[in-house]
Amino acid sequence: MTTLLAGDIGGTKTLLALYRLEGNALIQQRSQRFISADWDDFAALVNHFLAEGEAGESRPSRACFAVAGPVRHGRVKLTNLPWQLEQGALALACGLERVELVNDFAVLIYGLPHLAGHQQAPLRPGAGTVDPHAPVAILGAGTGLGVAMGVPTPAGLVAVPSEASHGEFAPRNAEEWALKCWLMADRGLERLSIERIVSGTGLGDVMRWRLAVEPDGPRHHLARCEVDQLPAATAAAAAAGDGLARRALDLWLGAYGSAAGDIALQSLCLGGLWVGGGTAGKLLAELRSPAFLQAFLAKGRLSAVVEQVPLMALTDPEAGLFSAACRARMLLG
Repeated sequence: MTTLLAGDIGGTKTLLALYRLEGNALIQQRSQRFISADWDDFAALVNHFLAEGEAGESRPSRACFAVAGPVRHGRVKLTNLPWQLEQGALALACGLERVELVNDFAVLIYGLPHLAGHQQAPLRPGAGTVDPHAPVAILGAGTGLGVAMGVPTPAGLVAVPSEASHGEFAPRNAEEWALKCWLMADRGLERLSIERIVSGTGLGDVMRWRLAVEPDGPRHHLARCEVDQLPAATAAAAAAGDGLARRALDLWLGAYGSAAGDIALQSLCLGGLWVGGGTAGKLLAELRSPAFLQAFLAKGRLSAVVEQVPLMALTDPEAGLFSAACRARMLLG
């Protein structure tokens, strides 16, 4: 029986799991969640996890770890941890034949073609036909905005990390221009990136702008909300029918949809574009709304191209772990 090791390493928590390969299907055998800061050495954590298995458990030979940081030549210094990881050293220390480190957003590319129905949801049902030989892409708003693309090769998809979210935010109308000017002045910025708007933090800033410039803003109940709670509070208030919160959320959704359409044009991802991140599952109905979809499709002469792109939401909270397992399976070849 072939067994694979997958991991999703974050600054707060680390998830490890063993998968067995049945045909081409990945079946999770066991998984465990660790507090990352409790371990000084990642190899020690991996060996502890492997030693906890039951007698007779098949030992993995391949592993893929999704890591919160940029991977260069098989090495990574994690963003919020003192760990410095190197693929060869990890393989040696953990008794594995091969280890690969992949950025924790880019790794999602490897899982996208293998997602089951319960892991994703169509945003435009019936629109666009998946081309299995075409590129794929994903963007996801969480604390920041992640972007990655996947290029098809004879050996399967190759993930291409991207910093597209740090491109310039381009206002599409007078309202977005006013928001951009206000936020640059408020934060003392020389330029405004897409991520400053299209992210969970960005939704909070859009609401702060609404509260600052609208006549009833200072008296609004969200004006008393803590800044870190404002994104969730804005979404909740909009869902409850609050007009000011609704206007903030719709502006944010329009900017998000426009950014998604830009990614579709940049990558020509006729294999599919997925919207992930922490907001995908929580705001699924909003991602299916005209505020998001009309902005996604509004690309002038190239609108017909974007119309062909299958658009899905990635809703599985453990998609990173599953995608790392999919990449580990590719390492068997």
